[in-house]
Amino acid sequence: MAKKKSFPLRLDPDLYEIIQKWAADDFRSVNSHIEYLLRDAAKRAGRTKKDKE
Repeated sequence: MAKKKSFPLRLDPDLYEIIQKWAADDFRSVNSHIEYLLRDAAKRAGRTKKDKE
């Protein structure tokens, strides 16, 4: 498994609560759900390696 980069992330408490409930609905941790959302956004924007090939 590839090593993951760690960094602090500050979120508005209301947004965090929304993401926390959404993650629970999808049986994910908040951290993995944020990663999922970012990866999906990058894919939709054509920013992933697969999109550039």
